[in-house]
Amino acid sequence: MKNSENRILTTHVGSLVRTPELVELLIRDRLGETINMDTYELALRDGVRDVVKKQAETGLDIIDDGEYGKANWITYLDERIAGMEPEPAIGELEASASKFWPEQERFGEFYRRYEEFESVQWLPETPSRERYHGSQVAEYRRSVCTAKLEYKPEALQRDIDNFKAALAEVSVEEAFLPVVAPCSFELVPNKFYESQEDYLFALAEVLSVEYNMIVDAGFLLQVDDAFLPMQRVLRFRDKPFAEYRRWAEVRMEALNRALAGIPPERVRYHICFGSQNMPHTTDPALREIIDLMLMANVQAYAFEASNPRHEHEWQIWRDTELPEGKLLIPGVVGHATNIVEHPELIALRLKNFANLVGRENVLAGTDCGFSQSWNSPRVHVQVQWAKLQALVEGARLASRELW
Repeated sequence: MKNSENRILTTHVGSLVRTPELVELLIRDRLGETINMDTYELALRDGVRDVVKKQAETGLDIIDDGEYGKANWITYLDERIAGMEPEPAIGELEASASKFWPEQERFGEFYRRYEEFESVQWLPETPSRERYHGSQVAEYRRSVCTAKLEYKPEALQRDIDNFKAALAEVSVEEAFLPVVAPCSFELVPNKFYESQEDYLFALAEVLSVEYNMIVDAGFLLQVDDAFLPMQRVLRFRDKPFAEYRRWAEVRMEALNRALAGIPPERVRYHICFGSQNMPHTTDPALREIIDLMLMANVQAYAFEASNPRHEHEWQIWRDTELPEGKLLIPGVVGHATNIVEHPELIALRLKNFANLVGRENVLAGTDCGFSQSWNSPRVHVQVQWAKLQALVEGARLASRELW
């Protein structure tokens, strides 16, 4: 993995707003229509080629495929792991926000209003859009583990092939593919393994197949783990921190087991506190979990550092030592507001980190992805690209001063 040897390198977390063509096909699929798979595969290849080209034209150094081949950053695995079956009951991830988040008592009216528009407010105009808006189609297709887990590589190989073909037409520093961490996928219910830890480590074993395929294909691996910090308030908010920590340490052990044999310099680890544009008053402090994050056997750590709830946390690096050879990818651009950050602000954020951990150890990133599911873009697609352009410009400004 390249560091910022001569200038601040730029990247992002992974998911990008899907093309109208892909969205139209996915809406029709969710509405129960038969989709021509050749048409879908062509739209996917064209979409990946276009989003790769757009990232390169924007000036980003380290890019991905936009996660276009995935329906969702977690549940994409439902179709890639044998041993999963559809679960008719609403799962934990589908619970309404007013029940899911611990802020519901304080902000109940806000959450009820937010649920009305959160997932579909920026869906592109497509022929099936209005029918989809009026339907009861759920964002998450929930599954349950009912048999021994086994990885099915076909969809990932398709994504790898599409990405390689698109990369052949551009020039960038590096390329990465995002995947889910065992901890975050563990929320898919287990009805087969004797214990939850048996299930967790079975997930780690099967995910290692996915991880190795990506690295063997020549890409950097990014592991996304939103639920490691989020479970502090979702599951352990009324329990001692020590109990949460014991639980989290086992999850980090499972992650490192899944990464066994993969050189750390090929891996980046991303945590966040939920991608929704919500109050976030119950987010855990980064200081509480920083040592857990640093347990990941990776080279780079990506985390939220620009939103108003976490921007101040750059200061913890005054007394938290970054291990030798490790890199930080702070989010210096937000993903959940349509306000486009000024490049000078982005440069200031980058300099704050560089002055504490060394300029060569900082890459410019985003807080989270811009569309964790195909139907839940957090900003308008035009705003997404404006933010990424500002990220590139801000990194250039910081580089001029730091070098």
